[in-house]
Amino acid sequence: MKRLIIISFFIGATNLFAQQQQDSLLVQELPSLKSDLLKQQQEVDVLTKKVNNQSYLIREQSQTISALQEQNTSLNASIDSLSQLIQTNSQNIVTNSQELGTKIQETEQQAENKISELGGDVEKNRLYWIIATLATLLLGGLIYWLLGKRIQSSKTDVETQIRNTKASLEEESVKLDNKLVEVLETQLKLQQETSKSQPVASNDKADHSLALKVADEIIRIQKNLSRMDEKTKGLKQLNSSVKRIQDNFASNGYELVDMLGKEYNEGMKATVNFVQDEDFEEGKRIITRIIKPQVNYKGTMIQTAQIEVTEA
Repeated sequence: MKRLIIISFFIGATNLFAQQQQDSLLVQELPSLKSDLLKQQQEVDVLTKKVNNQSYLIREQSQTISALQEQNTSLNASIDSLSQLIQTNSQNIVTNSQELGTKIQETEQQAENKISELGGDVEKNRLYWIIATLATLLLGGLIYWLLGKRIQSSKTDVETQIRNTKASLEEESVKLDNKLVEVLETQLKLQQETSKSQPVASNDKADHSLALKVADEIIRIQKNLSRMDEKTKGLKQLNSSVKRIQDNFASNGYELVDMLGKEYNEGMKATVNFVQDEDFEEGKRIITRIIKPQVNYKGTMIQTAQIEVTEA
């Protein structure tokens, strides 16, 4: 019996010593994890600034695109003006030809007595007038064709430049968002490890600042993805990254409430901006934009949504 008591005491002491060693290792690693988390937070801030700068560049490029579109509109107006001018010239040529034919007939009637003497000269003059008329028509047609071809070429160049600029901006935006998602995933993992090593006491309030920042970035990236061409380089990778971080987000007890496209009712807890649209169906109020998402943590709302509602 004594031997059994001694063995039990020895096993308990061994377990207590092992637990103390594990707690000591966790305490030693905690400052390092906090330091890494701070560094990652700084990287997120830097990347956020870069994203803001990129958004500013996108707005500037959008203004450039608008200017190019205005130039395209001006070129179209020039085409219409030239077409009208050529049409007017053609009509004038036809009118002149008709008047010329009439005058020739009148001259033939008035000079009937002299036709026999001047017949040869009249035929030559008439031939010259016909040749001149045909040459004028051909020249006008050639000018119309050349101008149309040149204007069409300029229009095509402007549209190509707009498409290339837009594609370049979208690819750069996708690269930045991919990098940002990687950093956010790293921060979430570090936060999970920190939470496991140092659980939050029941009377302490959990820190949701990182989760809310992740939620805002997910909504922003999803909005950008909906506007991009499916052929944009890196788009599939970004979609996969967003899906992965959403799964990670949900596994930690957080929920992004899907409100986009749903009908708005007065009972919703949200900050609402109403937008009027005359073409909208009467009596319908639809959530058409998510400015900030509603975030729930373990069934409790920790961030109120900020939305835009369109109505007639």
